[in-house]
Amino acid sequence: MTELIDDYARFISDSPTSFHAAAVIADRLRDAGYMQQVEGEAWAGHERGFILRGGAVIAWHVGGVKPETGFRIVGSHTDSPTFKIKPTPGSTASGFGQVNVEVYGGPLLNSWLNRDLGIAGILTDLDGEVHLVRTPAVMVIPQTAPHLDRSVNQKLELSKQVDYKPIWSIDESNLLEYLADHAGIPTHRVAGHDLFAYDVQEPAMFGGPSGETFFASGRQDNLSSVFSSLSAFVTMESHDHEDIAVFVAFDHEEVGSSTYSGADGPFLESTLRRICEGLDLEATGYERFARMLANSSCISADAGHSVNPNKVGKHDPDHQPILGGGPLLKLNANQRYATEAEGSALWLRSAAATGVVTQAFVSNNDVPCGSTIGPFTASRLGIVTVDCGIPLLSMHSVREISSPGDIEAMTKILEGYWAGA
Repeated sequence: MTELIDDYARFISDSPTSFHAAAVIADRLRDAGYMQQVEGEAWAGHERGFILRGGAVIAWHVGGVKPETGFRIVGSHTDSPTFKIKPTPGSTASGFGQVNVEVYGGPLLNSWLNRDLGIAGILTDLDGEVHLVRTPAVMVIPQTAPHLDRSVNQKLELSKQVDYKPIWSIDESNLLEYLADHAGIPTHRVAGHDLFAYDVQEPAMFGGPSGETFFASGRQDNLSSVFSSLSAFVTMESHDHEDIAVFVAFDHEEVGSSTYSGADGPFLESTLRRICEGLDLEATGYERFARMLANSSCISADAGHSVNPNKVGKHDPDHQPILGGGPLLKLNANQRYATEAEGSALWLRSAAATGVVTQAFVSNNDVPCGSTIGPFTASRLGIVTVDCGIPLLSMHSVREISSPGDIEAMTKILEGYWAGA
């Protein structure tokens, strides 16, 4: 495993939820010399700074500012499909302690059966202080054996309310007390929580003659893009061209992005405005910001689909990207992806600058594609935006499959983009 891929595995292991990912990102930015800007305080004008908001982070690097300066933005998201713990977290049935959950996003549900699951996220106390929490494997969603359901291998139909309810004890143990103890606060001080299930199995490499063909792990949609963009961002050797490099990792993409830390909210725009106001430029006010946006662009980095050799018919016959074939340029005629011709050229220049091969992805006409943060960014800011990402197999499952080579290639493309391609 290369140093980069080893670091990728470590990043995923340290990021069981969006809140943990944001904390890891913040630590890595600090280590790279970036200063944290507290949103509610006066703008400090850091040349290299970042803002942390819940499970989202925005960071920037100001280079040589000129009248034609714009923003070069790479956006991704920190959240992944999973199960969220309900307000009353525990219940009992038939002598078992169970965990009350609801589906978050669109997970491949049956992949979560019979897995060793932990609980992670945040608890807030009555003073409003936020406490990160992460348990080891503590629960499992047991599946009915084929002896008791002879049709289970022909047709699997499960209720989200009834059948996807994990067990965690064989008694009436207090789950909230257990979680509060892990967070280091008394149970009666817990005011609220945002807690999620996560698979505790560590990332792994396997397959092929070298044993390093496939990289398997949960949450690669979209920690793959978060990691690639963060790695490219913090390792920029210099930044003396006229554009401002911006790294943004939103939360809540999997549930629509319409939140205070999501791509459909004002988080990015308000941060860009504050960066703009802190610059020494001739134009002032909205005129200055409008000029900067006209000179700006965004790469929306989110994972895409590799062709599945067992389900080739689900893919477009003339667009069948594969694992290891390079990152994907994602296109859709109805603008579910924001890519258009000008953005395509930007993507290809960035790839060519670092000698990386890419692939095109477009959906089968009978299989509508998903959504990304790209259209939200393009419509809110009115800037050239291109959607891309590494190819995955088993997307939205508890254990997705990628190629290490694609992670490395994606990182290089983003380095080329921020270098001014």
